[in-house]
Amino acid sequence: MKNEYQKVTSYEAKNGEFKKCLLLYSGGLDTSVMLKWIQDNYHCEVVTLTINIGQTADDLEMIKNKALKLGAKEAIVYDAKKDFADQILSLAIKANADYQGGYALSTPLGRVIISQIAVQMAKQYDCQVIAHGCTGKGNDQVRFESYILTLDPTIKIIAPVREWSMGRDEEIQYAKENNISVKQKVDSPYSYDENMWGNTGEGGEIEDPKLIPPLENILQWCTLPENTPNESEIVEIEFNAGVPTAINGIKIDLASIIEYVNKIGSKHGVGIVPLIEDRIVGLKVRGIYENPGATILISAHKKLEQLVSTRDENEFKEIVDHKWAYLTYGAKWFEPVMSHLHAFINDHNKKVTGKVQVHLFKGMATVVALSSPYSLFNKDMATFDKNAAFNQNASAGFIEIYSLAQKTANQVFKY
Repeated sequence: MKNEYQKVTSYEAKNGEFKKCLLLYSGGLDTSVMLKWIQDNYHCEVVTLTINIGQTADDLEMIKNKALKLGAKEAIVYDAKKDFADQILSLAIKANADYQGGYALSTPLGRVIISQIAVQMAKQYDCQVIAHGCTGKGNDQVRFESYILTLDPTIKIIAPVREWSMGRDEEIQYAKENNISVKQKVDSPYSYDENMWGNTGEGGEIEDPKLIPPLENILQWCTLPENTPNESEIVEIEFNAGVPTAINGIKIDLASIIEYVNKIGSKHGVGIVPLIEDRIVGLKVRGIYENPGATILISAHKKLEQLVSTRDENEFKEIVDHKWAYLTYGAKWFEPVMSHLHAFINDHNKKVTGKVQVHLFKGMATVVALSSPYSLFNKDMATFDKNAAFNQNASAGFIEIYSLAQKTANQVFKY
């Protein structure tokens, strides 16, 4: 195999420069192959780090044993579900997380907390280098390396998939030759990235926009909308300062709320998003996203936020949310402007408190009722029935002044 990769940055570790490497280890094809490959090519000890952020498909104990079997010096399994929900996903809900039309940013958000924990564990286990399983064409190499180096500029990085120039078929063959057990097969090429906030499917027919992706073969969480129950369901979500605190009147922690709405949303086929997106590195790609719980919570939050906010607040919040989503996707979580956006988002959400009912049916999550102690809805003012609370006598004068600029402009020049 011809290897043309050249290391040109100061932070990429070179052979012989380090003794111990921390590998971000999922137990999938890429990281399982690289666990063996790093030992053979860098002749160093490898400590694996597997972080639980709510992925449902993984058997974490099996992953740990697999790492040890493949030669890991130590295999760390770290439970970060609560921290992920409370510290990261609470902000995603407040910011109505949405990148380019329905993607709730599960993978970019997961990369934030994984990077934070990786730096912490690298220090604890005296690892001079952190290795990840990202390709040279994707977003996650940018996220991991930007975040790790921001949090600790002394750490070096190796990216074996970027270095070895193996394609998916070659990786599968390498795994076979080295007796490495992996799920992927040449005739089943889909790969997934999953956490409690969503599941991302890539590969195979998904990659080519001209092809219709066979969702029945791809989806791991959600029922196809045509196969969902014929009976609808309503779920009530209670918010306090923008964060969900109760489901159907039962107060539970945020991680448990997300788990619950994922299950009920998946049952009704909510949150299936085929999306053509713009990657950080300039490529345009397609992915299949399953974010049922995120879709329900964000739909509920956004409507409640609109109820308690003025028109100018709602308009400006959309601008902030849009910028927040692009920064989150674009590996800019620790960019100073993000701190300023979070200050606004948290302040704005102080009054986003109340109850929201969401109707679930055949792939749709529709907000059907909501209430808040900070609601700006005034029944006496808004009713179409006769009511003296709204002075209709003032309306004509308002219209004359309100339309003045438009009227004057059209008299000067006909548009």
